[in-house]
Amino acid sequence: MPLMTWTNDLSVNINSIDTEHKKLIALINALNDAMSAGKGKEIVGKVLNDLLDYTKTHFAHEEKLMAEHSYPGYLPHKKAHDELTQQVIDFDRDLKAGKLVVTVLIMNFLKDWLTTHIKGTDQKYSPFMVRSGVS
Repeated sequence: MPLMTWTNDLSVNINSIDTEHKKLIALINALNDAMSAGKGKEIVGKVLNDLLDYTKTHFAHEEKLMAEHSYPGYLPHKKAHDELTQQVIDFDRDLKAGKLVVTVLIMNFLKDWLTTHIKGTDQKYSPFMVRSGVS
């Protein structure tokens, strides 16, 4: 059973961003599946790395759109991205060092952060970006 499911209330009405959000949800679900199935640290670590890499790609895309269209909330939004990226880097580092295992608490943190970020922070830029012609 997936940890997260895409629903229309997560849409920011920008196709490319919605597609990326769906991919992030799929990666979080893959990480949850690997953890739930008791996969080895190497498999869980690889999925966490994939999530980190794709998160960076997605954040760069959002930030590029915001900068190109002079979105006034760019700096606080980028700060939220930077903070999550650092947290996931810390998770990955601690996992590799044997100081951490991927747990339900971490999975719930990622799920809650993504849901809150999309429904709160991302949906704040949506009307501005749509009015600016981003679709």
